[in-house]
Amino acid sequence: MIYKFKSKAAGDVIMLAASAEPILRLVGKAPAAQGIFEVADMPAVIDSLERAVADAEAAREQAEREAAAEGRRTPAGDAVSLRQRAWPLVEMLKRSHAANAVIVWGV
Repeated sequence: MIYKFKSKAAGDVIMLAASAEPILRLVGKAPAAQGIFEVADMPAVIDSLERAVADAEAAREQAEREAAAEGRRTPAGDAVSLRQRAWPLVEMLKRSHAANAVIVWGV
């Protein structure tokens, strides 16, 4: 499935389900064919995504430190980080919140 997030305040953000659904779960939304981010909820959604990105990066750094301390190679990470996957949506959320515009998908 393809998710196309739309807002009057920003260009569309298109994601495959494999990228969009984990992000939706991180912010407390059930993956669904249709949905909405209300303006009032956007600061909490942005905060949740930014916290998840920081946690993922901290976990990666910790794994790298542990591997280096044990003299082994760092485990391979995802080719595309959570920061890279979430950034377009975070930017859309920030712009939409500033413009008082909702974000919808599947409509």
